[in-house]
Amino acid sequence: MIPYMLIKKGIWLFIFSVSMGFFESSVVVYLRELYYPEGFSLPIKTMATYLALTELFREAATLIMLIAIAAITGKTFVEKFSAFLFSFAVWDIFYYIFLKLILNWPESFFTWDILFLIPMLWASPVLAPIIISFIMIFFAVAIMYFRFHGKDIIIQWYEWVLLITGSVIVIFSFTRDSWMFFWCDALNFENAPNYLEFISFYRPYDFSWLIFGFGALIIISAIEVFYFRNKISKNSIN
Repeated sequence: MIPYMLIKKGIWLFIFSVSMGFFESSVVVYLRELYYPEGFSLPIKTMATYLALTELFREAATLIMLIAIAAITGKTFVEKFSAFLFSFAVWDIFYYIFLKLILNWPESFFTWDILFLIPMLWASPVLAPIIISFIMIFFAVAIMYFRFHGKDIIIQWYEWVLLITGSVIVIFSFTRDSWMFFWCDALNFENAPNYLEFISFYRPYDFSWLIFGFGALIIISAIEVFYFRNKISKNSIN
């Protein structure tokens, strides 16, 4: 039977994450009303420097809040890690749900969105982060399932290698255009724009589902190895 405290923590973590999703989407609603009254489209419109910096710090503050709630929810590092994965994923999914309910945006799962600006511009169709969010939820639930069935959960080093490798590849699929910009800038190509100019005229046209899918499959394989290793161990104990 699942302990009462687990249910209580899970419910409050879910409520917090959904609320964060609404908080995040409400900020976007205000920004789009101010800067995109005719409807949102890329490229991003130029903001005053102090507003752009405020937006960057807001993104950082959001991540800090998610880390903080995870830190006070779990006892061990793995529990905190699973709480962060769960809250981040629920926040991200409900961010798009609320935007759809309020603004009827995105138009489809393949609508492009700017995901982050820290430390560089991340962009993809909205389906990609949603897929990753569901993978994160499954992994978080698997960790908590085994943890609260009496197991001392440890993510083995080879599972970490797979998780980190897959995550780096997925992140690269989101930031590929930004890396191409920095590469061109480092080589001092003629007429290379500065980074703020790059953001202001950036209009994505191609997302590498192959790179993204490869990274996602590596992450899934790590979770699969973790799940079956702990399942076999659990059954042997029983």
